[in-house]
Amino acid sequence: MAVEKFETSLKKLEEVVKKLEGGELSLEDSLKAFEEGVRQAAFCNKKLNEAEQRVEMLLKQKDGSFGKVPFRLDDE
Repeated sequence: MAVEKFETSLKKLEEVVKKLEGGELSLEDSLKAFEEGVRQAAFCNKKLNEAEQRVEMLLKQKDGSFGKVPFRLDDE
């Protein structure tokens, strides 16, 4: 089984959203698309969390050492 990439999963999620927003799917197809979207969103969230943890581990301290610092967005 090939390892899926974040970018591939995000593109699939965007495609699912477009299909659902189009409003032309049957109820059954909408549910299947929604389930796929949930799977893709969970995968993307997992990959983003992993990336955040790596950033935390790699941030350099003022004294030149490397240390864990919480990752925060500007608006937090």
